[in-house]
Amino acid sequence: MTKYSPVQLCYAKRGDPIVLTAAILVMIQAPGRLCSAVRHLAAGGASSLLSSVKRTEVLQKRSELPAPLWCHTVCADCVSMKPARGTPATVSAGSPGTRTVCSSMASSTSRLYSSLPHTLSRTPLSEPEELGDRDALLRDCEEALQRRPARLHRSFVFPKGHAPSKYQQPIRVMQWNILAQALGEGQDNFIHCSADALNWAERKYLILEEILTYEPDILCLQEVDHYYDTFSPVLASLGYYCTFQPKPCSPCLEVDGNNGPDGCALFVRHSRFLLEESMSLQLAPATLFSNQVAIVQKLRCRDTDQQLCVAVTHLKARSGWEQLRCAQGSDLLRILEQATEGTHIPLLVCGDFNAEPSEDVYRQFATSGLGLDSACKLLSADSQSEPPYTTWKIRPSGESCHTLDYIWYSRGTLRVDAVLDFPTEEQIGPNRLPSYNYPSDHLSLVCDISFHEEPDRLQ
Repeated sequence: MTKYSPVQLCYAKRGDPIVLTAAILVMIQAPGRLCSAVRHLAAGGASSLLSSVKRTEVLQKRSELPAPLWCHTVCADCVSMKPARGTPATVSAGSPGTRTVCSSMASSTSRLYSSLPHTLSRTPLSEPEELGDRDALLRDCEEALQRRPARLHRSFVFPKGHAPSKYQQPIRVMQWNILAQALGEGQDNFIHCSADALNWAERKYLILEEILTYEPDILCLQEVDHYYDTFSPVLASLGYYCTFQPKPCSPCLEVDGNNGPDGCALFVRHSRFLLEESMSLQLAPATLFSNQVAIVQKLRCRDTDQQLCVAVTHLKARSGWEQLRCAQGSDLLRILEQATEGTHIPLLVCGDFNAEPSEDVYRQFATSGLGLDSACKLLSADSQSEPPYTTWKIRPSGESCHTLDYIWYSRGTLRVDAVLDFPTEEQIGPNRLPSYNYPSDHLSLVCDISFHEEPDRLQ
């Protein structure tokens, strides 16, 4: 019988008797590799993350509250039938020919490893209770990071002609590829970064400190492989809706001792927004197998009662895959056009596009009929140029300095009031990223946006 690796099993259709037999053999012969992704879900005695948010307390609260409060994750066991390409499926539990959403936390391997088609939930999630204390969490981070050097200093830049609104509180948006722990330790091979600098026991505090420092209302993350034991419990305790979409075949699964697949995560502060709809999708599966995913959500701003559509994605990496990135971008743009009803709903798209501004997929977003513009361009003197880098690392193949990460916004209905500047080469240091004072090879992107008082709706 052909030997199947755990990643090869991801590609197979559910119900194939040969693959099921192979899966059983893998489970028997190497259960640690296949099951490491769900080990933390089955183990009730996991250690606490932060002293002020103990895991035992989180689990107790989770059992008392509706499951959608803590996460909104597509469960492959509940997926029944795939509709026509590009047609979102309305959730209708138990209805034949439709796909449903499972919001439970059951430890199922199919949830973590199966292909994840478009899935739409039209039922708003329950509102989180704020259990955590941001200032206390920040103090925990500072205590845990005492031996680390001072963090990178960054300041907000206020673009000319973009004065903050007098009538509405800005919406802070944060986009960040946080570097999956399994990849950082096992595959990415940052030759000038000490293994000690990547130790998860401390690196998680660096990530959380960055997030807590900027207090985003909308947080978009990529390469998240510690969602269930770190980001979901901590951010849910601070009052965020938490949504996670793992990659169908995450490369993290090939790393021994991994914490499960990495994926995209979207966190929305419930005190600022109501979550009305949520859709998770696997990008461009009709043309070629695609391991990349996205989350699209419709929100309603509590302050202005205006709708806002938000998307987070992570496109295919590496040179030579430009056409696939283009197909993935086209697929996402089609979905966003449907979700925003053309240009009637303001739109934010955050992600690691793995594409320089010279690539076709960048031009697709810049010239689409959705009227999108890149927020970080406002940092340049002419507001026309992207930053010189959003990622800077050194691997055995050499130094890699690129602009790959973006926050796209609807220029006709939204305006950017402030943008977080990027650290200089001197601040980053000769060993580049990640480092003892910065946890990822990608820099976070942060901006403050607001709705136009009299929206200029694009026709």
